[in-house]
Amino acid sequence: MGFEVGRFEGGVDEELICPICSGVLEDPLQAPQCEHAFCGACIREWLSRQQTCPVDRSVVTPAHLKPVPRIMRNMLSKLHIRCENAAFGCSAVLRLDLLPAHINECEHNPKRPVPCEQGCGLIIPKDEVRSHNCVRDLRVMVLQQQQKISDLEKLTAENKQQLTDQKREIQLLKEYMRALRISNPGTRVQEQPSEQNEVLAWVSSLQPARVTRWGGMISTPDAVLQAVIKRSLIESGCPPAVVGSLIENSHERKWPPGLSTLETRQMNRRYYENYVTKRVPSKQAVVVMACDNQHMSDDMIVEPGLVMIFAHGVEDM
Repeated sequence: MGFEVGRFEGGVDEELICPICSGVLEDPLQAPQCEHAFCGACIREWLSRQQTCPVDRSVVTPAHLKPVPRIMRNMLSKLHIRCENAAFGCSAVLRLDLLPAHINECEHNPKRPVPCEQGCGLIIPKDEVRSHNCVRDLRVMVLQQQQKISDLEKLTAENKQQLTDQKREIQLLKEYMRALRISNPGTRVQEQPSEQNEVLAWVSSLQPARVTRWGGMISTPDAVLQAVIKRSLIESGCPPAVVGSLIENSHERKWPPGLSTLETRQMNRRYYENYVTKRVPSKQAVVVMACDNQHMSDDMIVEPGLVMIFAHGVEDM
């Protein structure tokens, strides 16, 4: 709804009057073809019932609406308006563009937030001070907070259940695949190509390593650092089929859920010592291969493995 015309000092140009509410335009929007302007709230409510211009009945949809020209916004901002709290004693007359800031600070505003004078600490609208009861309103606030906590706990429980169900489905799928391999040896041979034997042989050739400073883990290595590690992997005899995957998995966007964020990494630090890690030759980096870490949970390892790069703290065992 627009501003009451009677609140303004001097005349108001007809172009600044909303054809729907007959008030001075508030948050105005314009129809693109006919260029008629309306209060934003007025035209949206109108178009929710019929998608035509209220003035000339041309077709208009909410998506067609656009802001009014700058010259019209400037004309509106220069109008002088009386404060809406004039009935409560405010005598201020100010430019329309300054009105919102004034309303927030107006001492005559009955809805201005004020602290409770009885010491309960609540901030309440000025016109509710007389009816305010500290104990009652604090009790209402406590009940509201308890409801919010209950809703959050319910949502968390639902998310945990979904995660549990997903893990159960993954485990059932793994057991099904294992049963298929046992019952069909031919299939098992096909799923264990010579490339996998090459990976196992390469992993066995690497020097076991120990990470002493997990806090030095680099979660987002730059391209140059990744290129250096990739060259070292290739020189160590890493099968070409897995080099690309290992380097791609050196970035946290490809890490398993247990490492994917700083929060989860901090929570799971106690599990890090269970990793079987192999040194990337001559580098402050290790490979954590799935074939070496089958004892780890699914949220701590990815296939075929990942490279962890450190600023410091990698030692040979």
